[in-house]
Amino acid sequence: MIVEQIWTGNSYRNFNYLIACPETGEALAVDPLDYEKCLAVVEKNGWTVTQILNTHEHGDHTGGNKAMVAATGASIIAHANAKDRIPNLDRGVGAGDIIDVGKTVTLECLDTPGHTMSHICLLSHTDQPALFSGDTLFNAGAGNCHLGGHPNELYATFANQLNKLSDDTLLYPGHDYLINNLQFTLDREPGNAAAKNMLTDYVVTTLAMERRMNTFFRLQNPEVIDNIRKAFPELGATPSPRDVFVKLRELRNNW
Repeated sequence: MIVEQIWTGNSYRNFNYLIACPETGEALAVDPLDYEKCLAVVEKNGWTVTQILNTHEHGDHTGGNKAMVAATGASIIAHANAKDRIPNLDRGVGAGDIIDVGKTVTLECLDTPGHTMSHICLLSHTDQPALFSGDTLFNAGAGNCHLGGHPNELYATFANQLNKLSDDTLLYPGHDYLINNLQFTLDREPGNAAAKNMLTDYVVTTLAMERRMNTFFRLQNPEVIDNIRKAFPELGATPSPRDVFVKLRELRNNW
């Protein structure tokens, strides 16, 4: 599997992705908002885009669909429940559905509600797995729930799905919010050495790294709990992980 992470440079700080089969040159475009940059990478590598995957229905993830389809004839894939919000959806998918790219790439769809209720993450079936997480999980952060989502659902996605992924899973998020997210983590947990190091030494993270520096995975850390209780004293001495997560998300909304 070949992965090209494409930085859009726009005000939303989007990442777009191309996932290609090295044998056939077939490629899947994930949320190709900046279709011109995506097509330039496709042309440079001699690939053929046959499919588009939208992780969810927001315009900064679907806005390149029309032009990409016009240029390539690719089919559009997204969560089945987004069919009325993503024009010309060719294939609706849900939990456990498989997307094949060429002969060598197999991607499993995870149904990951929270940012919206129709959100898909992709998990690669490769020796080192990779998660294309859209706006569910970011480097050192978690998605917001402003436009059609809910923090309780996002917590359930973290607790019941993301927490079960292997430590060596590479993370490819839909946006670059790293610096703000790290600063938020360090405001909650000033002693977090992994977060401090990432401020000056950015790499593609793994889930193991996220579990060390992402405050949304660190819900039972005493320092995180002590600091969240300063803002929300009603939580008491032993708040549940869900309550810590929801209050963290509330604080992050205004960070």
